[in-house]
Amino acid sequence: MHVLIAALHRPIQPTGVCRHAANLARCLAGNEEVTKISLVIGAWQTKYFETSFPLTSEKIQLISVNIKNSSLTRNIWFLRGLPQLVNNLRADIIHFSFPFPFLRAKFNASVVTTIHDLYPYECPDNFGFPQVWFNRLFLNQCISNSDGLACVSKVTLDKLKFYFPHLKPSTAIDVIYNFVDFENVKPQVPQKIPANSLFLLSVAQHRQNKNLDLLIKAYSQLLNNKQLVLDTKLVIVGTYGPETQNIKDLISHLSVENKVILLAAIDDPELCWLYQNCQVFIIPSATEGFCLPLAEALHFRNLIVCSDIPIFREVGTNDCTYFSLETDAVTNLSQAIIQSIKKPNLSNYTDVERFEKSNIAKQYLNLYDRVNSKCS
Repeated sequence: MHVLIAALHRPIQPTGVCRHAANLARCLAGNEEVTKISLVIGAWQTKYFETSFPLTSEKIQLISVNIKNSSLTRNIWFLRGLPQLVNNLRADIIHFSFPFPFLRAKFNASVVTTIHDLYPYECPDNFGFPQVWFNRLFLNQCISNSDGLACVSKVTLDKLKFYFPHLKPSTAIDVIYNFVDFENVKPQVPQKIPANSLFLLSVAQHRQNKNLDLLIKAYSQLLNNKQLVLDTKLVIVGTYGPETQNIKDLISHLSVENKVILLAAIDDPELCWLYQNCQVFIIPSATEGFCLPLAEALHFRNLIVCSDIPIFREVGTNDCTYFSLETDAVTNLSQAIIQSIKKPNLSNYTDVERFEKSNIAKQYLNLYDRVNSKCS
């Protein structure tokens, strides 16, 4: 089976969607049924796909598309250039790593799309107006035209059914979690962090729903109340976005410029080291589709503090310390961090096999088989 993964995406630094595409390629490459994987990216993505993700399998071929990195050019290419590329390569399955506009009639193979979230409906401020209307249009069009949909969580599936109550009965839909794989990754200390540092860790894009301002305020409160060792840093790993300037302004306002470290782009060895050495891993989001960093933190048996929202209960089960976003969320988070440090949740993390590569690969192959049988 030849699977083409479309991952051409705007960011010039790796994001969760990029990591999903790379992980999907690695996941499928380990299965005998898959003979070739064409991973299609933009020319501006080539460097970080080659350096940040260990794509070592001979089955995986990176295909770099040299077009202008603008919304108009990318969307025109999705509609015109991608079908031509796919049909020339004669792929058996086309897997879109995120929703984008396409014309189903132009493809000779079945199309599966990963649905990460419903942010255009849930978090319109992430996109701004009128851009969010285009995001909704493209999401709607992609969902309607796909032969199969892979939702990254049960929560995402429920939201998909809520916002799209009239899905085609012929569309194959499965819940398939993102997988975690740091196999053969040798930890490496990031340049900006001394090897003996004490630090709290969060991995999140700079978007409003991630609530990074809440985390920074809680961290500052803990320092001011002398509830953390004075040298404790806060490390936030994530690509810059709409909230970046607000985050930097808040850091300056709270006078924690020398305490908060923003890392925009790191590779897997550095991320691995951060997970292995942080005191507590913290995710304060208001909403998420899955949250791969949470699954990664579970993989590393971290002490974890996260907001009490349905998706985190689904992914984190009983292995996290949860805090309420209601009333005084800053104090709630501060108390949860201290609780986690002083009285850690000593769970056995027995359910992490949900995110193992072999299990996820089988689920994708089953979905591909269902889609192809319906389309044949």
